[in-house]
Amino acid sequence: MSENNKIWFNGALREHADCMVHVQAHALHYGSSVFEGIRAYDTPEGTQVFRLTDHLKRLQYSADVYRLPVPWSAQELHQACRDTVRASGLASAYIRPLVSRGDCGLGVLPKDMNVVDVSIIVIPWGAYLGEDGLKNGIRACITSWNRLAPNTMPPGVKAGGNYLSSQLIGLEARDRGFDEGIGLGRDGLLSEGAGENIFIVQQGRLLTPPASASILNGITRSSVIQLAMDMGIETTEQSIAREQLYAADEIFMTGTAAEVTPVRQVDHMTIGNGGCGPLTRQIQDAFFGLFSGQTPDRHNWLEPL
Repeated sequence: MSENNKIWFNGALREHADCMVHVQAHALHYGSSVFEGIRAYDTPEGTQVFRLTDHLKRLQYSADVYRLPVPWSAQELHQACRDTVRASGLASAYIRPLVSRGDCGLGVLPKDMNVVDVSIIVIPWGAYLGEDGLKNGIRACITSWNRLAPNTMPPGVKAGGNYLSSQLIGLEARDRGFDEGIGLGRDGLLSEGAGENIFIVQQGRLLTPPASASILNGITRSSVIQLAMDMGIETTEQSIAREQLYAADEIFMTGTAAEVTPVRQVDHMTIGNGGCGPLTRQIQDAFFGLFSGQTPDRHNWLEPL
């Protein structure tokens, strides 16, 4: 991140060096933060933010679950995100709103519930899993780490602490020479990647684990399901066994960072044609077509600055 970029911090655009939190901040010690990852794209109509309103709704939901008071309204944060993108000078950008507990004491339960910092960071960010991975597919593995069990921590909330699980999954995959890791649920069924939802293609239809499979119910995931529906591609949310990955015709991962990334290999087993399969390419074309103007924005997902 360039230090010339402005950061929106606690109500105003500030210089990079002026956006500091205290070493006693509750979020540093106990993971008490919630956040979003949002992309702005350079489109024929200028820079537009993808599903900004939906992301901010989920941010508020996440904050509500952890009793984090957000001092600014959704409308104010919406404007702040747009202002920060404009201030960055970037035509395409990754936007990171973050709500975190500040210096409110070292107890697990904060002494003052209202000590909260809110920041919005804007940076350039290309393909999360690499340009080659986006085009030709990545290599993934099932790791020994399971995703969060139901009724332990809420996996449907985008909280900073949840990503300790993601780090363990991703670190094991990297140590074993893979690009990304996949976690199973406590029941041994497919959950999600370290930072992505998973779809498999089977006989011309899409299958993906349900929200109850300890996944983050991703906004890109829901977008892909809707785009598939628009194209007449059947999509089913259902439990998926590990071995179904190996027998899949195609596999791809979705997420704000990952966008739509094919998976060419799982546990050293080649999936389909060993690259980006035809239905995955169709989904990719429809998704990225939203930003090139090739796919009509029927659902008003693009929000101008």
